[in-house]
Amino acid sequence: MRRFSHFAALDWSGARGSRQRGIALAVASGTGAPELVRPGHIWSRAEILTWLEDVAASRADMLIGFDFSAAFAFTDRGAYFPEWDASPNTLPALWTLVERLTASDPHYEIGGFLTHPEARRHFRHAQGDVGDLFAPGTGRLRVVEQHQRATKQAASVSNFNLIGAAQVGKASLTGMRLLHRLHPRLPLWPLDPIPATGPLLVEIYTGVAARAAGVAVGRSKIRDGALLDMALAEFGSPLAGFRGPISDHASDALLTAAWLRALASDAALWSPSPLTDTLARTEGWTFGII
Repeated sequence: MRRFSHFAALDWSGARGSRQRGIALAVASGTGAPELVRPGHIWSRAEILTWLEDVAASRADMLIGFDFSAAFAFTDRGAYFPEWDASPNTLPALWTLVERLTASDPHYEIGGFLTHPEARRHFRHAQGDVGDLFAPGTGRLRVVEQHQRATKQAASVSNFNLIGAAQVGKASLTGMRLLHRLHPRLPLWPLDPIPATGPLLVEIYTGVAARAAGVAVGRSKIRDGALLDMALAEFGSPLAGFRGPISDHASDALLTAAWLRALASDAALWSPSPLTDTLARTEGWTFGII
């Protein structure tokens, strides 16, 4: 398997505004303890983009995980947005569509997409405001989300749902604007071949890292430095050394960076049995789900 020297985890946010307390970035390098990048800083999405562009330009030997979905469900209906003539059929084309409709939105927000008359038909926007093409129940799921639910590897929610504490649709749409700007300078697995050198992006789910560290289901958020160190020890990582309260966004990033370092050499994680070339082009996959 390809070896990396640095492992980064990005905890993302789809909230509105120029800066987001929900964004955290951590890096685990060599065998050292994972560290926050700019601890205490309130990141903007533009600053994260600049940091990632610098990584791409430096050709750093880094595996970078981002905690949002790179795509919507495609396989179940043969389209991201059935009945919409402009519906794309590949990941990069999806990102381009999102960017085209949100180009005038500040701070990488996504209002222009969600108010488009065709796009909004597919989403649950609020209680009582549900698009006529939103799938009944919880909404459409990607193959990886169906698989992780069926195998009980992780919980799953639909990216077409935009309400509730567990919704991930807004974060994913803002993240697609980021991916549109980075690709192909930063390759994304499994859409792109794993490069022999340089950085690589993967989609992650921080809850998978928490469960691998022994954090109980339903209690995946760590907000205490001592508990974070206990979880890090499960991956053989040096301890972060925080004392007292820590934000769950920071702990998610720190723990997942250590998890990536511990698991990245496992060949099985790079060849999940349900993954096909078509899925790689249309829906992608979440690293760590096998």
